[in-house]
Amino acid sequence: MSDPTDDGLAGFGYKQELERTLGNFHTFAAGISYISILTGTFQLFYFGFGFGGPAYWWSWPMVFVGQLMVALSFAELAAHYPVAGSIYNWSKRLGSPHVAWLAGWMMLTASIVSIAAVALAYQTTLPQISSFFSFSGDSAVNAVVLGTVLILFTTLVNAWGVELMARINSAGVFIELIAAVLLIVALAVNITRGPEVVMRTNGTGADQPWGYFGAFLIASLASTYVMYGFDTASSLGEESHDPRKNAPKAILRALIASFVIGGLILLLALMAVGDIDDPRIATGGLQFIVLDVLGSTIGTIFLLAVVIAITVCNLAVQSAAIRMMFAMGRDNNLPAGKHLARVSPKTKTPVIPAIVSGVIAVLILVVNVGQPQIFTVITSIGIIMIYLAYLLVTVPMLVDRLRGQWPPPRKGKGTRYFSLGKLGLPVNILGVLWGGAIVVNLAWPRRAVYNATEPYHWYLEWGAVLFVGAVAVAGFAYYWFVLRHKSGVLADHAAEALPEEAAQ
Repeated sequence: MSDPTDDGLAGFGYKQELERTLGNFHTFAAGISYISILTGTFQLFYFGFGFGGPAYWWSWPMVFVGQLMVALSFAELAAHYPVAGSIYNWSKRLGSPHVAWLAGWMMLTASIVSIAAVALAYQTTLPQISSFFSFSGDSAVNAVVLGTVLILFTTLVNAWGVELMARINSAGVFIELIAAVLLIVALAVNITRGPEVVMRTNGTGADQPWGYFGAFLIASLASTYVMYGFDTASSLGEESHDPRKNAPKAILRALIASFVIGGLILLLALMAVGDIDDPRIATGGLQFIVLDVLGSTIGTIFLLAVVIAITVCNLAVQSAAIRMMFAMGRDNNLPAGKHLARVSPKTKTPVIPAIVSGVIAVLILVVNVGQPQIFTVITSIGIIMIYLAYLLVTVPMLVDRLRGQWPPPRKGKGTRYFSLGKLGLPVNILGVLWGGAIVVNLAWPRRAVYNATEPYHWYLEWGAVLFVGAVAVAGFAYYWFVLRHKSGVLADHAAEALPEEAAQ
């Protein structure tokens, strides 16, 4: 049998190379910092409010229920397969190697795009704190400068080692949670209207073909763009203590905590803002409301907490991208896989993936300088690819359930795994239906989302469909004709002796 200190890693064909230093709070912090309530809500509130009015708030619980179905399935998978690059490795063990590669490719590409997208959130907050952070009169250029500084920082931290990353991330999450709770209290004591405000549409459905339902579907993208990434807690499985027990809990706790805290912030902000009809809400978002309700001094303090949240969010997103690149690299499923899978003997972390992901993210940022609309398209398709990658896990899992092949046998007598029991099938079905619906809503060709300002181009309006298709087809073609013939665990990373029974 395998060494018990590796938590069955040899059963997956790999030897233990990454250092197990992360505890329960570290894995929880990784998941909640990826979701990052203070990042996503502050970055996208203006979008949801602008398209759906106060009633857009209902998209928050709607998205939570759908994502909870996915997270519950992921929790089961995390208990059985505590391996780096969770989405890729889960799909590999549930479906075919080809489906797994596509899932990993989609998730990796989307994660790198997300690094750039999250870094842009500095621009929506730092200049409102101080004019010192306005290095250029061109907001797009300024966003690239601020974002590049952030990516440089997160790249260096991730390359230095998982222990430093975890310490900074955990400290940042602790500050973010305290600040979020204090913000909830501060908004609550300043409310000027009742919760019935969330029934107001502000006439946002007047110009939509489907009335307010069409407006709500667009506005719901603001919530959809926030509540994902909880699987990051399991992607650190090879660096965590007792991941079979801790990762499922971390996934669910991260999602539930984000839902409760974020929902209260959004609701109380709508109840507290001085004038709910102020047009500046649709442009300044939550930043405007915080400064309007709490004043410049206290408001600025909370905005500083938002900056911290953005920083640790980017740290977690890049950390997840690094683990995915490492996991696919050691299976020789990426170009230069041998180099991408190399673990530094000094830092015990894959340094080259940290550098590669950081450099590509900065290059993506530069696109924002001349063509900000194109960057909006790229950012949106990054989110779509993450939801598609989730489907490439939940669909094969559902197929295995229907065939009676899930859950697999437990490893070791008396071992207790997270299990949904009889609820597994309906939860899995709902997760698949939700994933399919949300991908359609995200990718639907809407000028208001993908080509909101001139010049208008059909290929931008259809950008989600075209770019996602191009990324999927081009990437899979390279895999099919080049990589699949070389695919397999690299000798340097293979377990010295496989146990008699594969890890389950």
